[in-house]
Amino acid sequence: MQIKKHDTAFTKAGLRLQRKGSCGLQQRGYTDLSAHPAEGHAANASPAVSIVIPAYNHAAYLRQAIDSVLAQDYPVELIVLDDGSTDGTRAVMAQYADRCRCETHQNMGQAATLNKGWAMAAGDIFGYLSADDVLRPGCVRSAAQVLAASPSTILTYCDFELIDSYSRVLRTVQTEDFDYGRMVVDAVCTPGPGVFFRRTVFERAGGWDTLLRQMPDYEYWLRVGLFGEFKRIPRALAAFRMHERSLTFALTPERNAEEPVLIMEKYFSHENIPDAIQDKKHRAMSNALLFSAQLHLRSGRYQKAFQRLRRAAVLSPANLFRVRFLQRVAHGLFSRVAYRLLWLLKRSRLADREL
Repeated sequence: MQIKKHDTAFTKAGLRLQRKGSCGLQQRGYTDLSAHPAEGHAANASPAVSIVIPAYNHAAYLRQAIDSVLAQDYPVELIVLDDGSTDGTRAVMAQYADRCRCETHQNMGQAATLNKGWAMAAGDIFGYLSADDVLRPGCVRSAAQVLAASPSTILTYCDFELIDSYSRVLRTVQTEDFDYGRMVVDAVCTPGPGVFFRRTVFERAGGWDTLLRQMPDYEYWLRVGLFGEFKRIPRALAAFRMHERSLTFALTPERNAEEPVLIMEKYFSHENIPDAIQDKKHRAMSNALLFSAQLHLRSGRYQKAFQRLRRAAVLSPANLFRVRFLQRVAHGLFSRVAYRLLWLLKRSRLADREL
């Protein structure tokens, strides 16, 4: 692992906390962004919203994603960026050229594409939607209302549905109420599809780390969570699509499976981490190793997984007796099989109805 190269890229990606006047300020050690409305964007009851859709070879689902944003009952600036697709993505985008901003560029990855889109955006509130996911009715309005009514909240997230490649609902995910310490220490990433955050978050914290491929969102929430509160909207207002090519379901390359550990090492290298979290560093690193082991297990690298599990046990033996440990191992071993069985069951039920 090329840690020095990774460190440099973190700075370029926006982890410039100390150089941006971030030392010794608020509850978690950094500037409270809620006290600093975006320059030139006065706070109001109906803040402008910008959503970026990064698209890479998801022509089959892109239309649904775009339609779900345009159908919202709240005005949205929609920016759709084709990240060098080789399928029919550009043809789909061309059909919406008069309703959203569409651009194509050479492939540079999801993180860099999102950073580009947010830099183009004019809204007070930023959001994003993967090209294979969808927003449910009322999603944008709900987030905008919460952020407008709660100055201390810098980010909202919602419950969401898991859907298959045919848009059939597999199950509903009820996210947890936000707990920053749990997100760091237990590696619980509560925000999923349907996330919205203030423009000031991007302006002051920077964008996603462009070197990360598996978990750039988790690293960003860890970083941004130091600036203010996240608020859960307890309704399923988005849908996350599970299919063979989705990053969460697909086999994980070895390098990507190491990202939980790299992210946590980088996080604890910064000053002004809250004492209550710093005191649990070993447990947090142990959970990052468990997460890495889960990704290796899912991809059949059992020796690598065992090595990560052993290191996790050394750092925090108590972790091996927590439910989370068993969940990680079971998810790594059986999640792909479980979802395939669930898909087959759904298809069987659909076929029975058609008879």
